[in-house]
Amino acid sequence: MAHILIAEDEEGIARVIDRGLRGDGHRTTLVSDGIAALEAATAADVDLVVLDVGLPKMDGFTVLRMLRTMDEPVPVIMCTARDSVEDTVHGLESGAEDYLPKPFRVEELRARVKLRLRQHAEAQRAGGSEDVLDVGGVRLDIPARTVTVEGRPAELSAREFTLARELMDHAGQVLSRDQLLDRVWGFEVTGNSNVVDVYIRYLRAKLGADRISTVRGVGYRFER
Repeated sequence: MAHILIAEDEEGIARVIDRGLRGDGHRTTLVSDGIAALEAATAADVDLVVLDVGLPKMDGFTVLRMLRTMDEPVPVIMCTARDSVEDTVHGLESGAEDYLPKPFRVEELRARVKLRLRQHAEAQRAGGSEDVLDVGGVRLDIPARTVTVEGRPAELSAREFTLARELMDHAGQVLSRDQLLDRVWGFEVTGNSNVVDVYIRYLRAKLGADRISTVRGVGYRFER
């Protein structure tokens, strides 16, 4: 099974997470501060990180940003006592694959770990099967992680890039908010559906407002 790094400074919570993931057959490593989390995530063969935001020495957001700056592709699930939309967007914008507000049931975390490991494995198997997407003047180079709009470079965050790729993969089709939550964020929480709307606004600002249409009551469509 997978090797999972648990970065959590509350000993009781760390033990509960550790028990649950070990019960699923995973191998775990526990650390209690941000510096140790960064060192463990980059030095060991880690398949997924469960990362608390409120870590001592270095907070979880900083750990995540540094991992992504170093091009570490390991999936990260953020855990935090703060459940505002702004914090959720901040975590996902920094490159987290998922975001879980405390308190949470360990069964939910186990399900998300399973989903993220499966998605990561599928992405690795797919490799570079779709190297470039070119739709309506927008060009995504998947391996290089670069974007151009009418030949001009555009800067997209990791989450924006994934959302753009999903929309362009299904250009001309309408994708609902729930579909985008499931495929891009990996969770279906109706109360958090405005996260999709926020990122659609980001993409429209960077790729062109007319390229992504809103189909009222249904979802969004990337225009050909």
